[in-house]
Amino acid sequence: MAVVGALVTALLLYRWPSQRRPRSDTSRQLVDVQRRHSESEQRFRALLESLPKVAVQGYDRQRRVIYWNAASTHLYGYLPEEAQGQLLEDLIIPEVMREGVISAHHAWVERGIEIPASELELRHKSGAPVAVFSHHVMLGEQTADPLMFCVDVDLSVQKQAHRDLEFVTRFDTLTLLPNRRAFETELEEQLESCRRQAHGLSVLFIDLDGFAEINDAQGYAQGDMLLRQVARRLRNCQRSSDLLSRFGSDEFVMAFGQLRDDSDAMRLVDKVLHAFLLPFQVGEREVHITASLGISLFPDNGTTALELIHNADVAKNRAKLSATQHYWFFNQKLQDELVHEHQMVERLQQALRLGELQLFYQPQVSAVSGRVEQLEALLRWFPREGGVVSPAEFIPVAERSQLIERIGDWVIEEACRQRAEWKNEGLGDYRIDINLSGRQVAHPELFTRLEAALERHGLEPADIGIELTENVLIKANTGLLDNLRRLYHRGMKIAIDDFGTGYSSLSYLKLFPVTSLKVDRSFVHDAPDQPSDRAIMAAAVFIGHQLGLEVVAEGVENEEQLELVRDLGCDLVQGYYCFKPMTAEDTRRLLGALVVDGDGLTN
Repeated sequence: MAVVGALVTALLLYRWPSQRRPRSDTSRQLVDVQRRHSESEQRFRALLESLPKVAVQGYDRQRRVIYWNAASTHLYGYLPEEAQGQLLEDLIIPEVMREGVISAHHAWVERGIEIPASELELRHKSGAPVAVFSHHVMLGEQTADPLMFCVDVDLSVQKQAHRDLEFVTRFDTLTLLPNRRAFETELEEQLESCRRQAHGLSVLFIDLDGFAEINDAQGYAQGDMLLRQVARRLRNCQRSSDLLSRFGSDEFVMAFGQLRDDSDAMRLVDKVLHAFLLPFQVGEREVHITASLGISLFPDNGTTALELIHNADVAKNRAKLSATQHYWFFNQKLQDELVHEHQMVERLQQALRLGELQLFYQPQVSAVSGRVEQLEALLRWFPREGGVVSPAEFIPVAERSQLIERIGDWVIEEACRQRAEWKNEGLGDYRIDINLSGRQVAHPELFTRLEAALERHGLEPADIGIELTENVLIKANTGLLDNLRRLYHRGMKIAIDDFGTGYSSLSYLKLFPVTSLKVDRSFVHDAPDQPSDRAIMAAAVFIGHQLGLEVVAEGVENEEQLELVRDLGCDLVQGYYCFKPMTAEDTRRLLGALVVDGDGLTN
């Protein structure tokens, strides 16, 4: 507003023609004064016309226009000839402000009460509102012919910026839905109404399944197109009082109020799920996408907006883990499990620091001769306070918390160290196989670290094998398969673990760089009594051998199972009937005995 201040000062210093002081009687002096005044007036008018963003209007005692600069035309739409002689209130003053403006002008002219500078919303010729900062100057207020000048600065850019900022702080610019902040505020207001009327309310947390893959495969523009379509379909699921928000990349949250019972919530869940049945049109392609839903209920699962949103998010995460169910209702058991998992993550981090993790080793033996062929490294956790934590309990937690990468690096290092130690002690040429999870192999540097560990301990690729589930291989990208092929050609053994429990097509087997199949223990356990399991095992052995793969039977626990897997032609056997997993020291003693006895132990 510095320009306005300078202009106001110039107006106050300038003496308008009607306010001139008496001139000298001499002609020369009069001419000189008139010349100076003319030059001053020209400079002043040039100043007024040179300020394109500052509109200046002059008004006489009756508020009729006597001056109207080019900026006033730009701001209000009237040409100078249209404005000249017109009343201020008829040109740019909205109807609701007319009486106030006229009264304020009279108060200044008659009682000397100045009109304060302020932000106003005046009127364009078209009738549109015009936001300005207006400053008023009165010249000759003590005379019979006072003049009022209005200096108006256009605030339209600032106002639009304010509106844009207000929109950004409340709405998602892609879908035009309320954002998280606005949703939480509106949800609190709805909850207050629910409390007064004793109504129920449900919050749905919606997460698109596989959206990252669509972004990666088709690009962000296509992903944005899909998100806008999802937003439109979810709007169609809303009733007039329901809330809908986009929380994040592929996350939407809805709130349904005025519920009588839980069945009302279930009908709304079905409606949302139904919205994803038809394909979405993304560019020239049709894309089928599903969503995972978490549901929390007021007041059972929370009494505030933050509690209900958080608990719906927890339930959504459980739905994403489910192989069969796309929605999940929050309950206290979920919360307890979440707290337990959080505590276990902290304990696992401590276990890594304190050396509480150990590798046990379980031999794999020849089904025919009983000779030990190789070892599988199995992770065990022995907390210092005593007891043991099952891998079935802590491995899934490690995978979800990303600790699996640190634990996996420790396993690789420890297995390589142990293999090198036994090799240097002359305890035979027994390979150690380690398990790699899907999250581990997704890291691009995993195999670089594995090969670095082999080199650091003086090992060859044949000294360490790796085991992967078939689901990991099915989802493998080109980079992972290329790394596996490179290790395969360097002599590393690669096994498909828990074979038969995944969803892969057998045709994929010829594409994978693997050397063996490990038939899952569930088939071995039931095969003696279940013809279907026996048939699956027989088929796995046949296919594996036709592809030149070694077949390992896991979980052999008794003589009957051992005889069956021998009859079916399995190459190797692993299970409690042969050997239980052993500590490194017990394994050292076993390998030492095998060396002494010529590696001829049989069962």
